[in-house]
Amino acid sequence: MQVPLWLALIVVGYLGVKLIRPPAWLVAVLLLGGFLLADSVLAPAIDSFIK
Repeated sequence: MQVPLWLALIVVGYLGVKLIRPPAWLVAVLLLGGFLLADSVLAPAIDSFIK
């Protein structure tokens, strides 16, 4: 069974927020920070570090 990545991320995110109950500001900072880093000059460095 193949699941789209966006669906898997939504499910994991929902379960994480539901079970762990992180503060809303922490969720917002992680989402905004990830979005901003993905479009920055650091993106190639992060990509090579992850791989």
